[in-house]
Amino acid sequence: DRAGSLGIRTTAGLPLPGVEVEIMDESNRPLPHDGVAVGEICARGNTVFKGYWNQPEETAKFIVDGWFHTGDMGSIDDQDYLTIVDRKKDIIITGGENVASQEIEKVIYDHPAVLECAVIAVPDTHWGEVPAALIVCKPGATLDVAELVEHCRTKLAHFKVPKHVKFVDALPKGGTGKILKRELRDSYAKELQAAPAR
Repeated sequence: DRAGSLGIRTTAGLPLPGVEVEIMDESNRPLPHDGVAVGEICARGNTVFKGYWNQPEETAKFIVDGWFHTGDMGSIDDQDYLTIVDRKKDIIITGGENVASQEIEKVIYDHPAVLECAVIAVPDTHWGEVPAALIVCKPGATLDVAELVEHCRTKLAHFKVPKHVKFVDALPKGGTGKILKRELRDSYAKELQAAPAR
C-alpha cells in the first residue's frame, strides 16, 4: 500500500485497459493526480456500469456526464495509482477538511482496551461536522474518555481527534459482520450533538 496524508488507505492499483478513472470534486471537476487531493472515484468505459434498466431517474443519480460515480472516495497519484480512502457517506467534513473515518478508527483500534469502534460524523454549528467515536471495550478492560482522547492526540491532527466519545455494549452489524454506520448515525447523532463536546 502507498501511504498517504489521510492515513489508512487501500491501494486499488492502476485502471484496467479501456477504463478511465478520475477523482471528482463536488462540482464534478477532475482533481489533480498528486496522491493528496481526495474526491469521489468515478469511472467510464465499455465495461463500466451504464445504468439501471428502464430507470432513468435512478441512473441519473450515479451516471453524470458519462461518468459512473462509485460512492467511494480516493486519490490518484502522479503514476495513476488509485488509492481508496473511505466511503463518501463516511467521510467527515470538519472545518472544510475531509477526514476519513477509517483513519481515526485505525488509531482507536491501536489502543489495547478497544475491542470494536466506529467513527461517525456528528453535526456541529461551528465546524459543520465533527468526528464522534462509539467504542466497545474488551471484556475486563477499562478506558475513559480522557485516556482515549490523549491516545488519539499522539497520532492524529487535532481536527481528527473525536470531539464526542461514547462507550457502548455492542455495535450493530449486518449479516456479513460489517458495522452498520447508518444505524449508528440514526441512533446516536442527535444524542451526541446535544452532548457537550470534550
